[in-house]
Amino acid sequence: MKNQWINHFVGIVRVKVTGKGIERFLNQLTRKEILIWNVKRHGTEAITFQIKVTDVKKLRGPAREGECKIRFIERAGGPFFLRRVWTNSGFLFGAVAFLILFLILSNMVWGIEIKGASPATEYQVRKELDEMGVKIGKPHFTIENVDVIQKELTDKVKALTWVGVELQGTTYHFQVVEKEEPEKPELYDAQNLIAKKKATIVKMFVEEGEQVVAINDTVKKGQLLVSGLIGNEEEKKAVAARGEILGETWYRSQVELPLESTFQVFSGEERRKYYLNIANTEIPFWGFGEHKFKEFEIEANDHRLKLFKWELPITIGTRTIREREEVNRTYTEKEAIKKATDLARKDIKSQIPEDATIKGEEILHQSINNGKVKLSILFQIVEDIAEGQPIIQGDEE
Repeated sequence: MKNQWINHFVGIVRVKVTGKGIERFLNQLTRKEILIWNVKRHGTEAITFQIKVTDVKKLRGPAREGECKIRFIERAGGPFFLRRVWTNSGFLFGAVAFLILFLILSNMVWGIEIKGASPATEYQVRKELDEMGVKIGKPHFTIENVDVIQKELTDKVKALTWVGVELQGTTYHFQVVEKEEPEKPELYDAQNLIAKKKATIVKMFVEEGEQVVAINDTVKKGQLLVSGLIGNEEEKKAVAARGEILGETWYRSQVELPLESTFQVFSGEERRKYYLNIANTEIPFWGFGEHKFKEFEIEANDHRLKLFKWELPITIGTRTIREREEVNRTYTEKEAIKKATDLARKDIKSQIPEDATIKGEEILHQSINNGKVKLSILFQIVEDIAEGQPIIQGDEE
């Protein structure tokens, strides 16, 4: 019979009819266009057949006219299956709830292990992880992927040289390599302090040795500042000269800055959508509706669900849609000079030692050509210019 699967979906009943007027009963079914199939005769006064559940009530009239008795011996199809499911719904719902809960718990963070870090660095790492949302009890799909976590930790925790990030099951493993402390300069049994660059002395503090230059003296690279030979001319003793010699040095920086520029920035508005990906089919389950951004950028982050250590063919995807807008920036000549000076100062700070300070600055050259401001700036820096030079036996002042 064609399209029998439709009848199974609607529901099928097997009927047994007994009585002497079976032929009259069948003729009545034919006149009323009641569809039956799989008709089987059982002796002279009994037959069985199948009928749609929706036609069951139509059997009463023909049964009375044919003086037959009707008995339903089997039920099958969609409605009866759903009734059995509903009867056992407590067990079914419990099993489904257990599976869902187990999947959720299997895809949450339950451990964070950090190896190779000192207590102070570990505290900083855990603090940054907490701010990034990497914490116990967070679902994996709400956390950035391991590459992003690795980059942010390296950028934010200055004590790190490298950090490896790996997600194993429900635990994040972090392997940390800390920056090594700079080796302390070797202390020689005897050494002088010499200038490592050209400078004008502005401050001196000598701990050990004999001072050779004075404040306001201009020295050149390699010039002796503090001698490690002390005592009278007849008897001199070699010591390790130590001290801090601050000198005024000069750095030059050249900067170009366009008066007009166009660039794109994020406005801060964003929408998030969550998808369940099964067999390359995305099924949205959160964040419905279309965004109204004219310019935007989409960041995709997919997380494959796991059961114990096995990966399931199901992925939870996050799509972050960020609004982007074009900004036209125009500087006046005065604003451009100030901005260029700030950029030059930032560049110089990246070149000088951390304990050095900027004493002053002077614009040597300034021009505006082809819509660009060009500056040449001389910076006055105060820094420690002393470095050790070992005294070899036999050296004289």
